[in-house]
Amino acid sequence: MSPNAPTVSLRRVLAATAIALLAGCSMAPRYERPQAPIAGSYIETETAESGDGAVAAAGDRRASEIPWQQFFGDARLRGLMDIALDNNRDLRQAILNVEAARAQFRIQRADRLPTVNADAQGTRQRVPDGTASSTGATTGGGGIYEQYSVGLGVSAYELDLFGRVRSLRDAALAEYLATEQARRGAQISLIAAVATAYLNERSAAERMDIVLGTLDTRAESLHLAQLRFDAGVGSELELREAQTLHATARAQLAAAKREQAQARNSLTLLIGQPIPEDRLPPPLPLGQQALIADVPAGLPSELIERRPDILAAEQSLRAANASIGAARAAFFPRISLTGSYGTSSSEFDGLFDSGTESWSFMPQITLPIFDAGRNRANLDLARLRENIAVAEYEKAIQTAFREVADGLAARSTLDEELAAQADLLEATQRRMELSELRYRSGVDSSLQRLDAQRALFEAQQSMLQTRLLRLTSLVDLYRALGGGWLADEQTEEAGEVADPS
Repeated sequence: MSPNAPTVSLRRVLAATAIALLAGCSMAPRYERPQAPIAGSYIETETAESGDGAVAAAGDRRASEIPWQQFFGDARLRGLMDIALDNNRDLRQAILNVEAARAQFRIQRADRLPTVNADAQGTRQRVPDGTASSTGATTGGGGIYEQYSVGLGVSAYELDLFGRVRSLRDAALAEYLATEQARRGAQISLIAAVATAYLNERSAAERMDIVLGTLDTRAESLHLAQLRFDAGVGSELELREAQTLHATARAQLAAAKREQAQARNSLTLLIGQPIPEDRLPPPLPLGQQALIADVPAGLPSELIERRPDILAAEQSLRAANASIGAARAAFFPRISLTGSYGTSSSEFDGLFDSGTESWSFMPQITLPIFDAGRNRANLDLARLRENIAVAEYEKAIQTAFREVADGLAARSTLDEELAAQADLLEATQRRMELSELRYRSGVDSSLQRLDAQRALFEAQQSMLQTRLLRLTSLVDLYRALGGGWLADEQTEEAGEVADPS
């Protein structure tokens, strides 16, 4: 056996130990995505054909591949969305949260590398007789003493042997990615909220037009009923019926004005400024709002990969999983290094002379012995937080599944309902025309005429409400499917998220 064999073996052991110290290991449990607590597919009925708005086609593109600029056909609405994306305070707060999480991640990542500082220090001191100077020298006579030093120092660098620092860094990274997904979700929700507020405002404006036309008709009917009653031809019942319908129309006009004002206020809040009427094109009526109605829903498993709120919940779960690793590592020894290298002299001119070199190396190991159960409690807390994160993740999936299922159910039935409402409106309009002819010919009384007016007004209101419900349900479905992100934008942003430094 070679006399150098023990030395070679020792070097290998030391080298392997050094590599292990530098590389470290992770005490975090292996992350496994929880199984989705939902069905494997949606229940969707056939979509009825309708010619009222929402006629654009999606083809084979998923909602996440359709930018909102293409999904919404109203140029005025797109202009309002552009303003909202620039000015909305909630979205701005979400963006700032992303920046804060990015800064926190960079702080945590810096702990994996040593902190090196340059120090320059000078001391000039006068001491009395029989005392020691700042250098520790004791003299019988007083005097002035000087000491100068320059050097580099490494302060308390922790060797991440058990992955504590690495787990904290992974947790901070996951939290950053969660806030990034939350920002995406906030943008999609903002776009949907602006669209819904705009459609509500348009609906209130069209309802006001309907009520104004009805109010004029009922005012004329009331005038005729009053004349017939005064002449002794009409009955008081006809007069009171005409007064009732006229008062109802007046009340509904006030309600329509209130609804339109509130819808405009909501829209103003969402865009973050007053509506710039001079910079926006005129609005389109609800019947001409072209939205993409045939967006394919895909499978629930695809929804998990593209809904920002689900992705954010999963990143929070990853952060909780990494925190368990940090809590586990707290049970093991913690090794830290502190050192310095430089030069020191009692004279400033001789600071860099030969023989003034100075250095220090202070390794420290801390082994937990008694902490009154603190580390165990921290580990239990980390595990409980992971269980909470699992529950929140599963709830996010179930909520998304329900929203998509509701949207698909609405899409498959509202077209049919809208077609029936159109037939009803056409029939009541024809009834009103015939009733008017029979009333002027003296065949029917004014009661039949007033009843036909009431039926027409109700049909117009129902038609408007169904049309609004259909459009807003399409907006909700687009949001629920995670719409609004182009594939190339996602790729570019994924590259930015991968390196948040």
